[in-house]
Amino acid sequence: MTDIAAVKEQLKNFIVETSFVPAEKVQDETLIFIEGIFDSMGFLSLINFIEENFKIKAADSELLEGNFESVNAIANFISKKLN
Repeated sequence: MTDIAAVKEQLKNFIVETSFVPAEKVQDETLIFIEGIFDSMGFLSLINFIEENFKIKAADSELLEGNFESVNAIANFISKKLN
Protein backbone atom coordinates (compact mmCIF):
# COMPACT_ATOMS: atom_id res chain seq x y z
CA MET A 1 0.00 0.00 0.00
CA THR A 2 1.24 3.47 -0.86
CA ASP A 3 1.49 6.22 1.75
CA ILE A 4 -0.37 8.88 -0.21
CA ALA A 5 0.56 11.67 2.23
CA ALA A 6 4.27 10.90 1.75
CA VAL A 7 3.83 10.85 -2.03
CA LYS A 8 2.09 14.25 -1.92
CA GLU A 9 4.88 15.68 0.24
CA GLN A 10 7.56 14.47 -2.19
CA LEU A 11 5.62 15.91 -5.12
CA LYS A 12 5.14 19.29 -3.45
CA ASN A 13 8.82 19.48 -2.54
CA PHE A 14 9.81 18.67 -6.13
CA ILE A 15 7.41 21.24 -7.58
CA VAL A 16 8.61 23.98 -5.22
CA GLU A 17 12.30 23.18 -5.79
CA THR A 18 12.05 23.10 -9.59
CA SER A 19 9.61 25.97 -10.13
CA PHE A 20 10.89 28.34 -7.43
CA VAL A 21 7.36 29.22 -6.32
CA PRO A 22 6.61 29.71 -2.62
CA ALA A 23 5.64 26.45 -0.90
CA GLU A 24 2.30 27.88 0.20
CA LYS A 25 1.33 28.34 -3.47
CA VAL A 26 1.49 24.57 -4.07
CA GLN A 27 -1.51 22.94 -2.40
CA ASP A 28 -3.09 19.53 -3.06
CA GLU A 29 -5.64 20.98 -5.49
CA THR A 30 -3.49 23.70 -7.10
CA LEU A 31 -3.74 23.38 -10.89
CA ILE A 32 -0.02 23.46 -11.57
CA PHE A 33 -0.24 24.06 -15.32
CA ILE A 34 -3.19 26.46 -15.35
CA GLU A 35 -1.56 28.48 -12.54
CA GLY A 36 1.63 28.69 -14.63
CA ILE A 37 3.75 26.84 -12.09
CA PHE A 38 4.84 24.27 -14.69
CA ASP A 39 5.05 24.45 -18.46
CA SER A 40 5.92 21.69 -20.95
CA MET A 41 9.52 21.52 -19.74
CA GLY A 42 8.28 21.28 -16.17
CA PHE A 43 6.02 18.44 -17.26
CA LEU A 44 8.99 16.52 -18.67
CA SER A 45 10.90 17.06 -15.44
CA LEU A 46 7.87 15.86 -13.48
CA ILE A 47 7.60 12.67 -15.54
CA ASN A 48 11.32 11.98 -15.04
CA PHE A 49 10.97 12.62 -11.30
CA ILE A 50 8.04 10.20 -11.03
CA GLU A 51 9.80 7.50 -13.03
CA GLU A 52 13.04 7.78 -11.05
CA ASN A 53 11.59 8.17 -7.56
CA PHE A 54 8.65 5.80 -7.74
CA LYS A 55 10.10 3.33 -10.26
CA ILE A 56 7.04 3.46 -12.49
CA LYS A 57 6.71 4.17 -16.19
CA ALA A 58 3.90 6.31 -17.58
CA ALA A 59 2.57 4.98 -20.88
CA ASP A 60 1.95 7.51 -23.63
CA SER A 61 -1.79 6.88 -23.26
CA GLU A 62 -1.56 7.89 -19.58
CA LEU A 63 0.03 11.29 -20.26
CA LEU A 64 -3.30 13.05 -19.89
CA GLU A 65 -3.97 16.39 -18.25
CA GLY A 66 -6.32 14.76 -15.75
CA ASN A 67 -3.52 12.58 -14.38
CA PHE A 68 -1.12 15.47 -13.78
CA GLU A 69 -3.16 18.63 -13.20
CA SER A 70 -2.64 18.80 -9.42
CA VAL A 71 -0.73 17.18 -6.58
CA ASN A 72 -3.84 15.12 -5.75
CA ALA A 73 -4.19 13.93 -9.35
CA ILE A 74 -0.50 13.01 -9.61
CA ALA A 75 -0.53 11.20 -6.25
CA ASN A 76 -3.61 9.22 -7.31
CA PHE A 77 -1.92 8.32 -10.60
CA ILE A 78 1.20 7.13 -8.77
CA SER A 79 -0.88 5.18 -6.25
CA LYS A 80 -2.79 3.39 -9.04
CA LYS A 81 0.45 2.49 -10.82
CA LEU A 82 2.05 1.14 -7.64
CA ASN A 83 -0.95 -0.91 -6.48
